[in-house]
Amino acid sequence: MNQTKTQRHAAPVDEQLDPEAISFRAQFDQKSPLDEIIREGARRMLQSTVEAFIQENEGRRDDKDRRQVVKNGRLPEREVLTGAGAIPVSQGRVRDNHPDPEKRVTFTPSVLPAYLRKTKAIEELIPWLYLEGVSTGDFAEALQSLFGERAAGFSASVVVRLKEQWSQEYDQWSKRDLTGKQYVYVWADGIYAKVRLEDDANKKQCLLVLMGATADGQKEHIAVLDGYRESEQSWTELLLDLKHRGLTIDPKVAVGDGALGFWTALRKVYPATGEQRCWVHKTANVLNKMPKSVQPRAKGDFHEIWQAETKADAGKAFDAFCEKCQAKYSQACDCLKKDRSVLLTLYDFPAEHWSHRRITNPIESTFATIRLRHRKTKGNGSRRASLAMMFKLAESASKKWRRLNSHEKIIHVIEGRSFKDGILQEEIAA
Repeated sequence: MNQTKTQRHAAPVDEQLDPEAISFRAQFDQKSPLDEIIREGARRMLQSTVEAFIQENEGRRDDKDRRQVVKNGRLPEREVLTGAGAIPVSQGRVRDNHPDPEKRVTFTPSVLPAYLRKTKAIEELIPWLYLEGVSTGDFAEALQSLFGERAAGFSASVVVRLKEQWSQEYDQWSKRDLTGKQYVYVWADGIYAKVRLEDDANKKQCLLVLMGATADGQKEHIAVLDGYRESEQSWTELLLDLKHRGLTIDPKVAVGDGALGFWTALRKVYPATGEQRCWVHKTANVLNKMPKSVQPRAKGDFHEIWQAETKADAGKAFDAFCEKCQAKYSQACDCLKKDRSVLLTLYDFPAEHWSHRRITNPIESTFATIRLRHRKTKGNGSRRASLAMMFKLAESASKKWRRLNSHEKIIHVIEGRSFKDGILQEEIAA
């Protein structure tokens, strides 16, 4: 077999390089003053931890009143990959001279654990790159572009091990104890994803997502379950599992679209929970039953309903919309009328919470990235990988979630106090 060899031509030694190119390279080749500051800061911090550890063990002395815990040189230098690049650090060594090996103490600083090669920021960057659409085969090149050749050790196998770790973390999280937990508001939705390596009957996966707001107004991710569409059976299994793990207090209100499966299951498992339909989903459902030429004007009329200041004004706008459209677009009006009471539930709760409760945006905005990932890779390889990705994505996104507006008013909702048009009745009386 003939083999073709590629001829690589070296640049002439006397070739004059572009001065701008030389200047650009020099910016990366020379040591940055900031890097030197970081290295010096790391050295001082490690030194202080050594001295603090020795000071804590000052009382450990032998028969001749000599300290047993003393400095003992330094460990070999190692490079730790950080957001500022690879930084060489050297940790001081500590020795305990106690004659009994079982009573000796060991020194391991929390700022530089054993075998640490990359910081927490890099650990979080890896799953985000994967979730944003970087394929496992392109990981080494992407990280080298960010951190240089020293990041070449991050191969595709690292991502494979990370995905398995995410799956294990999801399994533990989905079995956690919920005893004593209370979610005042919950949001429910179904996220559909394609799975490439499953049989034809299971290529379209439905992930049931449930989020909630606690008594202190903090949003939390409650559950993600691989269900069979948004069926009543799938939602019932999810809600019963939560109840069996300790979530026995009925939420005050649930927010979701018109999927009948969730609402039927909710009435069975948490019968005391109020219902609030998502206005975004309802708007889309109603407009789909109207010609595109009239949808922009109808959408403006629709906004007059859910943006009304009072329940009475919302009712008037509701009736006006139906009166205007009933003759030509009866199906659109019927779609709107059937959920009238549950669309206006929000007026019986604090006005400050309306923006959170009108729609299922907490779920939609959080899991928008998963759709980007699926578009780039044409679906996940397995259903288990989809579950793990959803869990990891929600875990990362939850760090940026903010509390509900005027979260201190949630206590009034828990106590069952009455609100009219978003205002506490006691405030109206006063």
